[in-house]
This record gives sequence, structure tokens and C-alpha cells, in this order.
Amino acid sequence: MSHVDSLLLRNKAFAETDAKDHVPEIPFIPHQLSFVITCVDPRTEPGAFLGVELGDAIVLRSIGGRVTPAVLRDVAYISYLLETKAPDGPWFELAVIHHTDCGSGFLADEQLRHGFAQRGFDEDALAKLPVTDPEQTVRTDVDLLRKDSRVSSRIAVSGHVYDVATGLVRTVVEAG
Repeated sequence: MSHVDSLLLRNKAFAETDAKDHVPEIPFIPHQLSFVITCVDPRTEPGAFLGVELGDAIVLRSIGGRVTPAVLRDVAYISYLLETKAPDGPWFELAVIHHTDCGSGFLADEQLRHGFAQRGFDEDALAKLPVTDPEQTVRTDVDLLRKDSRVSSRIAVSGHVYDVATGLVRTVVEAG
């Protein structure tokens, strides 16, 4: 049995429950009025460290939880959907969550970054990804989202740092 096969068995068990019947309809207004951007690291699963359940939040994961051009596009699209399909809201808060001990920090190593860039990636863009100081990078990404005119100004954006050692999330930038 492959690793994915075990996940498919879990999916079958899930499909036999009524959990899928209690999710919000399009245009993606989550039950908890939350949109979370966090890292792909399996130690930063929002369902575990935030108690997010199916339908509670929009969750977008990227390397380091960084706001890249692709992440900006996705946030802009969701905010556009809300503006056009549910102009009266309710609006959600977007939480950018970076974390301690992030593997994206390896991209701060010039040699490793250069080697990875050889696979066809922009080395300058990769140099912006490392989360070596999560407080600073989360501030940078919150600022980027708040200033981008393609993202609705009706969406409040906050920034947080998840400590993988303690399990606690600390607010670095209040919602605004």
C-alpha cells in the first residue's frame, strides 16, 4: 500500500460522515470568518494548532507562509469574489502566520539557493523567501497585503508567529 493509499482510506471514512454537508457555499465565506496564510511545513497544520475544522477558514499554504506573487493573486481573487458576489459581507480577517525554525531558512544559504535556482527558478525571488526572523517577515508580508490595491481594503490583515516548540501563536501585527 502506498502512502497516498492510506490517505484515500481515510478519505473514504470521511465521506461516510456528514462533515461535508456543513461547509459554507460559494463565495467562500468561512464559518469563522478567517483566512489563514501559513507555511507548508507539516508542523504548522492550522487544523491542529488553531483548531480549524472543515469550513472554518480559507487556508493558503506557501513556503514559509510567505506572500509571493501567486499568494497575492489568490488573495486578490478571493477578495474580488467577495466584493462582487457578497458585497455586503460578512468580511473576514486574513491572518499571516510565520513560524519559528522554518525550513525556508535554508534558502538564506547562497550556495543552496543558487543550486535550487538552477532548476529553473528566479534566484532573486528565492532570496526573498527565507523566514529567519519570523517577526520581521510577517510584518513585511502584512504590509505587502495591506498596500496591494488588488486586495480589497475591506479585509483586515493581521500577522502572527507560531512557535513550534511551545505550540503558541503570538500576535505581531494587530488586525487592520
